[in-house]
Amino acid sequence: MADEVILLDFWPSMFGMRTRIALEEKNVKFDYREQDLWNKSPILLEMNPVHKKIPVLIHNGKPVCESLIQVEYIDEVWPSKNPLLPSDPYQRAQAKFWGDFIDKKVYASARLIWGAKGEEQEAGKKEFIEILKTLESELGDKIYFGGETFGYVDIALIGFYSWFEAYDKFGNFSIEAECPKLIAWAKRCVERESVAKSLPDSNKIVEFVPVLKKHIGIE
Repeated sequence: MADEVILLDFWPSMFGMRTRIALEEKNVKFDYREQDLWNKSPILLEMNPVHKKIPVLIHNGKPVCESLIQVEYIDEVWPSKNPLLPSDPYQRAQAKFWGDFIDKKVYASARLIWGAKGEEQEAGKKEFIEILKTLESELGDKIYFGGETFGYVDIALIGFYSWFEAYDKFGNFSIEAECPKLIAWAKRCVERESVAKSLPDSNKIVEFVPVLKKHIGIE
């Protein structure tokens, strides 16, 4: 019996992009179901009753929630192609540390760039660049965060790259000028078919931000 894989997602979500990339890396066929986050579907509420958020990965009728948990799950269920996490326990722990760092740090500061004004926005920009510089330092001169191998940490971060143009525009600054090595890394990642297929066009994100601000009551 073939696996039934369904992904409940929302196209601009950098978190959903992670799951899409992981599935593409493993060559897993999946049924993508776009969600309206302002009018949540019965299946989303049923499959993620705790957080009521996307992405939700449904594998043979069983839901797996939270994007980094989904990436790890995908790696364990389909182990034969393109391992996403290192087999070495220490390297694996380090990859999870940086994935957790990205989860806890990047989104919160980035949100202030398009969702705040004045001093709050400036503080968000400053923190965001500091976080990216920390990640750039961890990347060093490596091709990917895992060295020669594209994997877990790259997947955790690369979805944000589709938002960089929006951050530049609404924050009136240049991420590339601040973090050129990180941008070079992102461009390498986008050369992978799994990433190219999963990341939306940056211009589409820029156009989406005013719509998002209106929806959440920010003018």
